[in-house]
Amino acid sequence: MGSYFLRRFVYMILVLALVSLLSFYLINLPPGSWIENYALQLEAEGTLTDQSELDFLTKRYGLDQPLYMQYVHWIVPLITQGDFGQSFEWKQPVWSLIQERLFLTVVISLSSILFVYVVSIPIALYSAINQYSLGDYVFSFVGLIGLATPNFLLALVFMVLMLRVFNVTPGGLFSPEYLRAPWSIAKFLDLLSHLPVPVIVVGTAGTAGLIRVLRSQLLDEFQKQYVITARAKGVREGRLILKYPFRMALNPIISGIGGLLPSIVSGSAIVSIVLGLPTTGPLLLRALIAQDTYAAASMLMMLSFLTVIGVFISDLLLMWLDPRIRFEKAN
Repeated sequence: MGSYFLRRFVYMILVLALVSLLSFYLINLPPGSWIENYALQLEAEGTLTDQSELDFLTKRYGLDQPLYMQYVHWIVPLITQGDFGQSFEWKQPVWSLIQERLFLTVVISLSSILFVYVVSIPIALYSAINQYSLGDYVFSFVGLIGLATPNFLLALVFMVLMLRVFNVTPGGLFSPEYLRAPWSIAKFLDLLSHLPVPVIVVGTAGTAGLIRVLRSQLLDEFQKQYVITARAKGVREGRLILKYPFRMALNPIISGIGGLLPSIVSGSAIVSIVLGLPTTGPLLLRALIAQDTYAAASMLMMLSFLTVIGVFISDLLLMWLDPRIRFEKAN
């Protein structure tokens, strides 16, 4: 077991190193740079471009150096000090930008994940136990619609419905009077009143997909010999399903935990833009468009780190959940 942990740790270090190199290179792959974009923005605003200022910013951020030196100047402080670097676009530390939006991003993402599991698991159990029933057909049809409908389109539909039916604008997470107000019970309740729309929009596709996966896994387990034997011996149906087939059917869900940690932090960028949510997703998108190298690379690195940690946790949970996997690891 110790060698397994050591081997996985080495793999994670190698993956993160490769991701850091590729992400830094790809961000700088498009023609131009942030300095050129900044100059074009000044011209579009009718402001005269000061070449001395551009030269100063180029030297200050090290953009006049070779790409490999820029990478070294970014990765060394990140590893040794946990310093994410300075954002060119916002002219402040990258971590402070992320920190401003991190709490609300985590609240939305965790609420969406909770919504997905609370809704999908009972429906999948019902559909598998009552295969080809009217309820099974209804849930399967609704699930297909949920998978086929883009989240941003669903967000637009919800915005129109909320505005016309309830005369409420669902954009954002706070009412105007609470945007700049300090945290209080009233502001927290206002946040809760705005959460249902983004939670339902973000969680719809995940709910529909999880229902289909868990239903198919349960139906597959129901056909296996150990279930048929347990039923023949008179084991109660509820105890049989929850203790054996349901536990084995959870493997695909547990293996998907690797993607939960980065999704909690990143949020859904397109949905956040449509609904005007102050999360980290739009921040990453804007950094990529502006070629804000340190901001974009640091956020991608953070998401990569959370991904490899999530995959490692899901592997450990699978080893605990499924004796067959424990046996394979032991050999």
